[in-house]
Amino acid sequence: MTMQDFYGLAVLFSIAAPFTIIVYLIALLLIRPPLRVFFPSLLGGLVMGIINLGFDLAAYYAHWWHYSLKELFWHLPLPFYMIPILIYGSMIYLLVWRFWRGRWHWLARVLLFGLPIFGIVRDIVNVAIGASYVVWDSFLGPLMTVVMWPVMFYAGYLLFARLAPSRQSIEADQQPDDEASVQKATQ
Repeated sequence: MTMQDFYGLAVLFSIAAPFTIIVYLIALLLIRPPLRVFFPSLLGGLVMGIINLGFDLAAYYAHWWHYSLKELFWHLPLPFYMIPILIYGSMIYLLVWRFWRGRWHWLARVLLFGLPIFGIVRDIVNVAIGASYVVWDSFLGPLMTVVMWPVMFYAGYLLFARLAPSRQSIEADQQPDDEASVQKATQ
């Protein structure tokens, strides 16, 4: 990697990173997840990003698709993986966790089943209209995109669902603390 490539990667990172991080931090402020839920969501998002990276690397060497950017490291636009990790992964998992019980349950289901469909349609349409950095090299490009999105999204979500406690168990753990503080205040 030359110094010019490193500079190009730094410029690409400086464009993608601040907006992604700001959106993620605003979502964290609004969702207010406990640390016992935040870290599994981040880990699930990381799994999603690593699977995305693996598919992109396999796609390059199998000639399914490649990125048309010049500032690539191992033929991959590394700053672009922040979005699957933080937004499509961690933030969506936290929203599903927050809305799973209650009257917003339908929104959790829409996010859980709709995000992979959104990702597939967005990727295919963007490549078709030329609004993407991805160039398909084979007819397998769209097919592997259809495979990639559910695999990476649900692998991250299954890890998150396995590690994160349910909202009801967290609320149940907080109940005795709330009752004790009410009793102290009345005394």
